Amino acid sequence: MNPTVATPPGLDLSAPAAALRDLAWRAEQAGLNAAASPRETLIEGWLLRLSPGKARRSRCINALGTTGQLPIDELLARSRRSFEQAGLPVLMRMTPFSQPPELDAWLASRGWKAFDPSDVKVMPSLELLDTSDGQEASPLMALTREAYADQVGRLRGSTPEEIHGHAERLRTAPVPHQAFCLQADDGSPLAYGQIAVDGSIVGLFDIMTSPEHRGQGHGYRLCAALLRTARQQGASEAYLQVAADNTPAQSLYARLGFQHAYRYHYRSDDPRAWP
Repeated sequence: MNPTVATPPGLDLSAPAAALRDLAWRAEQAGLNAAASPRETLIEGWLLRLSPGKARRSRCINALGTTGQLPIDELLARSRRSFEQAGLPVLMRMTPFSQPPELDAWLASRGWKAFDPSDVKVMPSLELLDTSDGQEASPLMALTREAYADQVGRLRGSTPEEIHGHAERLRTAPVPHQAFCLQADDGSPLAYGQIAVDGSIVGLFDIMTSPEHRGQGHGYRLCAALLRTARQQGASEAYLQVAADNTPAQSLYARLGFQHAYRYHYRSDDPRAWP
């Protein structure tokens, strides 16, 4: 391998700060569990997820570790064949935990384009949830997984296949997802979100405010209500994933009390996978 290729700006794979290292690793594991795909396989320690949809985490390789039995070229070739059979472009998710450690630089040296840096943020204690602004607790309406996938998919402009794939992932996920909608007094939808409670840790997923209601504080109200719901179910800490360049969401989560744990990004040598 060639570990000398520099990582482009914004694609930092630095290890989590020492104080958050354990929680960061548990957030990574919980995120993988919560995003489990009905179509996945292991090849030499790499987790391949092969479900269609907009969410890249459901159709990528997570390089969790290798047995050392295959050269990386052969391991990638075998992985590529699995993606081709599924009709998907090969896609790697690169994190500070990816193995082998020099894999990101090795891929870069072979022309694999890097894109979509995202941050994993954690809240070490749900007791830290900031309610000092005086906003009252907001009621949530529970949605079925199918209704949630359909409504959020429409907001995203997803295809029917992508909506179906999202609903299927939610139905088969080993960690149950609970979908909710924050409504206005007249019953119209304001924002959508999900929680996935995995023991003591909860993940927030697919947080989305309807376009016409953005910038009015509904995202904060929704997330605060979701975290309170999770706390009532026994969760004591939380995590989420957010695009590195999503400034409004980054500000929202900081206001809630989330801290930066680590950054990840994707790589592919197939233009079909590029943004």
